[in-house]
Amino acid sequence: MVDLAVVLVSWNVRELVLEALRSLYDDLAASGLSHKVYVVDNASSDGTAQAIAEAFPQVELTASETNLGFGAGNNLALRQMGFGQSGTRELPRAVFLLNCDTITKSGAVRTLFDALMSAPDVGLVGAQLEFGDGRFQHGAFAFPGLRQLWAELFPTPGRFIEGEFNGRYPRSQYEQNQPFPVDFTLGATMMLRREVIQQTGMFDESFFMYGEEIDWAWRIHNAGWRILMVPAAHIVHFGAQSTSQVKPQSVINLWTSRLQLFDKYFPAWKRWFARRLIALGMSNRIRQTKADSRLSSSDRRALIDAYQQVRTLARGG
Repeated sequence: MVDLAVVLVSWNVRELVLEALRSLYDDLAASGLSHKVYVVDNASSDGTAQAIAEAFPQVELTASETNLGFGAGNNLALRQMGFGQSGTRELPRAVFLLNCDTITKSGAVRTLFDALMSAPDVGLVGAQLEFGDGRFQHGAFAFPGLRQLWAELFPTPGRFIEGEFNGRYPRSQYEQNQPFPVDFTLGATMMLRREVIQQTGMFDESFFMYGEEIDWAWRIHNAGWRILMVPAAHIVHFGAQSTSQVKPQSVINLWTSRLQLFDKYFPAWKRWFARRLIALGMSNRIRQTKADSRLSSSDRRALIDAYQQVRTLARGG
């Protein structure tokens, strides 16, 4: 039986995924764990799949002809391992879902694995993240609620503002360097016990982008498992850095997934408030975008259209 199976899903990030695999294999070799690495490439056009095959022939590589998205890409690898399939195939003791824009620091894999196996009710663990320049990055959050929505939408976007009011856990908890319970970890580093996947299933593939890890973590909690942040395990995560340019399609994808989450897990009264907050927030962003002279007319129009689409969705249109 393999101790650990690792899954990375790539899309047009050839150099990043090669570096991620180098650091991962170095740490796996030092971990003492038997392991197998799977990569699902989502129809990259930059030669990612070929580069991986040449540099890491030991990888179980799947080159998809279409972009499956994050959740479906990971699920494909999980099914290849035998999850969700009939038969007597031996499954790995744990599965590590790792973003391809990461660098695994020394000892991270073993530290996560030991934390996962430290108690029978621990079902999922995640690593402490840092940006490429070494700055601290939150790797775990509280489940989204009305307070977080308000903080993000009014009066200015607050998604990246520090504070427990916005779903962040205090830095002091990370600084104690001991595992602590959280609602969910970022999808960049999710190590799951085999039994959790067998009991709760895999990613909900109706979430194409954003929200997949929150949905799965909600199901894991509801099934009675604990989720831990493990500050002693360090992983560099490049992709979470905010960008100066908002991409209209990303706006639509993000808020579509959030509405889907709220509809799935909020009671009726809370869904009602959430949808109205989002609609009001989108109206506010439309006004701000119209007045933003830094944007070109085409960029301004594209963003306004995206916010209008989200507002329509929030209103139930």
